[in-house]
Amino acid sequence: MKKLVIPAIIAISLSVGGCSNMSGAALGAAGGAAAGALISKGTGGDHTGRDAAIGAAIGGIGGYAWSAHMEKQRKAIEDATKDTDIDVIQTPDNELKIQVPSDFSFDTSKATIKPTMRPVLDTLATTLNQNPVSKVRIIGHTDSSGSDAINDPLSVNRAAAVQTYLIGKNVASSRITIEGRGSREPIADNSTSEGKAQNRRIEIYVAEPAPAPEAQK
Repeated sequence: MKKLVIPAIIAISLSVGGCSNMSGAALGAAGGAAAGALISKGTGGDHTGRDAAIGAAIGGIGGYAWSAHMEKQRKAIEDATKDTDIDVIQTPDNELKIQVPSDFSFDTSKATIKPTMRPVLDTLATTLNQNPVSKVRIIGHTDSSGSDAINDPLSVNRAAAVQTYLIGKNVASSRITIEGRGSREPIADNSTSEGKAQNRRIEIYVAEPAPAPEAQK
């Protein structure tokens, strides 16, 4: 069954000092600092101060709005993924995160979208076209089988396949960014076939920029 949860932390990938660190993006500098500190502790790291500073910097930039449009999108995607293992999550910084595991997204070593994923992407495209101010970020992941030379482009190609599908459904390409992270961010044990299946995944983030302060007056 699909798990509908709201996590304590939203993690984004940042490169700091030659390392890849996960730091929270909150709606304000204080919230960002708190998220960054919690991530450092939650991941067993000893970089609380640094991660808090990163979070504060990001949080100070601004955030996302959870509007009626975003709530409508969330409900539509939840309905489309009912009784599946696809996770639909509202993150603390108001992004809509859709995590699609391999049994719904891609076969091993392939970047061709499975038929089971198409109805979900169709629903996503419809909601995006109904909320044209929202932006989409697509991140591809692989398991640890193979080398980085194989996994890195494969993860990008998987994200690009989702991008191409959405563009084919009239979502403007300017609204979509893609990224591939290879096998560097596993969420399960790569020593088991079940764990590898979880790590082969696509993460889709939908966000509506918060109005500028002057627009809120």
